[in-house]
Amino acid sequence: MDKLDLKHFRIDSEIELKNKATSYPLEISEKKVKNLLEETREKLGKWQDKLYAHGKYAVLICIQGMDTAGKDSMIREVFKDFNSRGVVVHSFKVPTPLELKHDFLWRHYIALPARGKFGVFNRTHYENVLVTRVHPEYILGENLPGVNSLEDVNEEFWEERLNSIRDFEKHIADNGTLIFKFFLHISKEEQRQRLLRRLNKSEKNWKFSPGDLKERKLWDDYQHAYEGAINSTSKPHAPWYLIPSDDKDTARYLVAKILYDVLTEYKDVQEPELSPEIKNNLEEYKEILKKETL
Repeated sequence: MDKLDLKHFRIDSEIELKNKATSYPLEISEKKVKNLLEETREKLGKWQDKLYAHGKYAVLICIQGMDTAGKDSMIREVFKDFNSRGVVVHSFKVPTPLELKHDFLWRHYIALPARGKFGVFNRTHYENVLVTRVHPEYILGENLPGVNSLEDVNEEFWEERLNSIRDFEKHIADNGTLIFKFFLHISKEEQRQRLLRRLNKSEKNWKFSPGDLKERKLWDDYQHAYEGAINSTSKPHAPWYLIPSDDKDTARYLVAKILYDVLTEYKDVQEPELSPEIKNNLEEYKEILKKETL
């Protein structure tokens, strides 16, 4: 396939999720989609080797989505051909007591990838304006100055958090981190079907929690929270991409292709050249090694 038209996925203006499709027909067979994913992730893996050797940029990939959106399998399938030394995945859970003694971005900042590496955030710093916005009572557990009751967790509070996130992303982008943020957009019906599969397949039962059903009842609240976060923070240096995700294979390919198409625009990412002295003596080094006896 030719290059994907990024305007279909990158968020450049305000959106309403209810108006965004959760499926994207590629009009090719399922087998072809899987083959394209394999080809693209292999090319991404080779590009990662150049990034590692070049050592000038880091790449941060943020993956968000409703429960069952396919975040874990997305990471497994897209980054399968990466050298393990060049990619680190962080799955952020409920903050620990230590993490709660720092500001809400601290645990994300210390997990950022070094130059030359990919970092993947499975659930991200956006949980701090998503889950907590739907459940503002969680904020009280952060023991923040000036926040003594739910009345203090108001619109001004959320705007300050979004400001902090925008500043955080601008700072790391200015210092060489290439940022990709993917929202895996599924329909409420698709989520229902995936939850049923968790219950119907014994090997998937461990993924199910009764809490999933309680959170599902808050679907509209989560959609509203996502809209606010995406519309407030999709910037040229840190864009959001909305990935139709009712079909997992298509979603995985779209993410891999977007990454490859955008990253390969950075033409300065090349393997470093050998110094003339080393280059001129390669044959001599070979002979030394050939003559070496064990």
